[in-house]
Amino acid sequence: MESFDAAVNGVSHTEDPFSGPLTFIAPWNYKVLAALMFVVTSVSLCENFTVMLVTFRFKQLRQPLNYIIVNLSLADFLVSLTGGTISFLTNFHGYFFLGKWACVLEGFAVTFFGIVALWSLAVLAFERFFVICRPLGNIRLRGKHAALGLLFVWTFSFIWTIPPVLGWSSYTVSKIGTTCEPNWYSGNFQDHTFIITFFTTCFILPLGVIIVCYCKLLRKLRKVSNTHGRLGNARKPERQVTRMVVVMIVAFMVAWTPYAAFSIVVTAHPSIHLDPRLAAVPAFFSKTAAVYNPIIYVFMNKQFRKCLVQLLSCSDVTVIEGNINQTTERAGMTNESNTGEMSAFMYNALYIFINNCDQS
Repeated sequence: MESFDAAVNGVSHTEDPFSGPLTFIAPWNYKVLAALMFVVTSVSLCENFTVMLVTFRFKQLRQPLNYIIVNLSLADFLVSLTGGTISFLTNFHGYFFLGKWACVLEGFAVTFFGIVALWSLAVLAFERFFVICRPLGNIRLRGKHAALGLLFVWTFSFIWTIPPVLGWSSYTVSKIGTTCEPNWYSGNFQDHTFIITFFTTCFILPLGVIIVCYCKLLRKLRKVSNTHGRLGNARKPERQVTRMVVVMIVAFMVAWTPYAAFSIVVTAHPSIHLDPRLAAVPAFFSKTAAVYNPIIYVFMNKQFRKCLVQLLSCSDVTVIEGNINQTTERAGMTNESNTGEMSAFMYNALYIFINNCDQS
């Protein structure tokens, strides 16, 4: 535990964040953070539990393309359950009262589940590109392919979040003393190599996958739209899908860029002086992703909303099943009635992104 103690002392200078609140931070700051974390955690837990419950209740939602979305909700739920709950309790007390080993476990759990959620967004982008653009021709996304995507997400995330527990870098208390995170502040070369590797594999790489997949999808969509622009409604699906893509990428950047930028700046300049309250902002932003991810990727989905309303109204499930069948039949009728590449591609792109949302 010597390296861990050194890291703790390096963050909080001469005060021990495990024995009491830091004296140079006014108590009201912790109460504000506790209140914010209570709101964020409560909303996130409710939203993501609802996603999992509705998916479990309605079998028509359990399609291969939805596996990764449910996985995203599970990861966000676990981030809030572990990191959000513990952050609320520790901020309420004003210090990390659970002890050093709990700090290591909390740091690992939050980082692990957070990276699972982050890579789920990247795999979702790839699967949408795969389904809509069909780069392998007639090979379609099936259950086994979606399951392999889930296996990759959890395995890859574990590989790059377990090393600090085993000795390559460490998980330590944050500057504000109420949360735990990878040791950004160490001047040790070994710790620097982990942070740089972690930054590359768990931010740059998934961000690259998201941007490349969505850009290729939009380029294909625009090409088809330009080719068949003589049809009056050719531009409308393009605008809707483009808007959704922009929202997804901006949401990803808002959640993770502050955290990634903070980690690199602190790693490059370990002795930099940062106000502990300012240093806590990037981690807070990353936790808020668990709130708006379900809104962007699930609640904006018309099929899911119908199932949710059906569940809340305690009505017969067969009504929703009938609506879903009508939607599927309408997709086939659209593909048959509008000949050419445009009808199939445009409809599939629009359906997969917003699942036949109202186009008014």
